Amino acid sequence: MEDIDAIAALQDPVRRRLYEYVAAQGREVGRNEAAEAAGVARTLAAHHLDRLTEAGLLESGSRRLTGRSGPGAGRPAKVYTRARGERSVSLPARDYRTAAELLAEAAEEAGLDAGLRAAARRRGEALRGPAAPCGALEEAMEVLAARGYEPHLETAESTESTENTGAAEGAAGADARVVRMRNCPFHAVAESFPPLVCGMNLALLEGLLGTDGPLRARMDARPGECCVVVEASKNNVD
Repeated sequence: MEDIDAIAALQDPVRRRLYEYVAAQGREVGRNEAAEAAGVARTLAAHHLDRLTEAGLLESGSRRLTGRSGPGAGRPAKVYTRARGERSVSLPARDYRTAAELLAEAAEEAGLDAGLRAAARRRGEALRGPAAPCGALEEAMEVLAARGYEPHLETAESTESTENTGAAEGAAGADARVVRMRNCPFHAVAESFPPLVCGMNLALLEGLLGTDGPLRARMDARPGECCVVVEASKNNVD
């Protein structure tokens, strides 16, 4: 019943807009910012944000939003982030998570990693259908968003060695854009079987986005996010 009550809290359109905005930021969000994003008054936003916290969909804390400390820095403000817990409802009751964990355990014990990756790559290709491989990061983000990965663009320094690539390619890599994903659709099972499930996830995205186009998916795990990132392949860096 707790999951049903939590999901029912999103029935209110303002509350849903606030939740979706906070969830999409990947950081702490203050009441003023959330209210402006949702187009409502701060007091109304505060009410709904606290209701979402009570429902277990958000987590709250406090910090000074000015970035200053000491006298004159102002009082700490209440901030919100998406709750780490997972909510789901199935009527009638189903337990696909246990089935997935049992299958993952059996596959891991039998050493079926390669077979699972091959099956995942075929599934990704089937999901893509006759469409050509994704040609740009923005296109890949649309595909990933439709699958629930919650993608976002980042610009970060390349972590790969430039010892034999030349200064020009090294400079291009320094401003490389990558698509990271705030959500892993397989998070619950990946926590228990990370090498198996993360390898499956990478293969699935290789099939979904294509391996013979200008983009590539690769492993780059970071706490709290999907273990795969998408970037321009080395031969297609501007």
